[in-house]
Amino acid sequence: MDDAVQDYIDGIDPEYRPLFERIHRLILEVHPDAAVVLSYQIPTYRFGKRRLYVGAWKHGLSIYGWKQGGDDGFTTRHPALKTGKGTIRLKPEDAAGIPDEELRNLVRAALEP
Repeated sequence: MDDAVQDYIDGIDPEYRPLFERIHRLILEVHPDAAVVLSYQIPTYRFGKRRLYVGAWKHGLSIYGWKQGGDDGFTTRHPALKTGKGTIRLKPEDAAGIPDEELRNLVRAALEP
């Protein structure tokens, strides 16, 4: 991970930092060889030609980057978390009710070719 990504992570609001660290950990569990870089000024996980973007905002985290239908049904199961095309807005209280395995499945679906 480069210094720009670490600076971004260090600057995340303490209220959202545990959620970011959870998502970061789960992504790297699924794809430990994913490159973590700053793209569009947010952390980006690159695996082959696929990208998953995770940004911290005033509401919590936003996760972007999977192809149409490439979310393992996550947005169908959690329609209130979907905003726009291909974006999940995840607040800490929402994430608390979502098991790690479901988030891992989202990551697998998003980053698999």
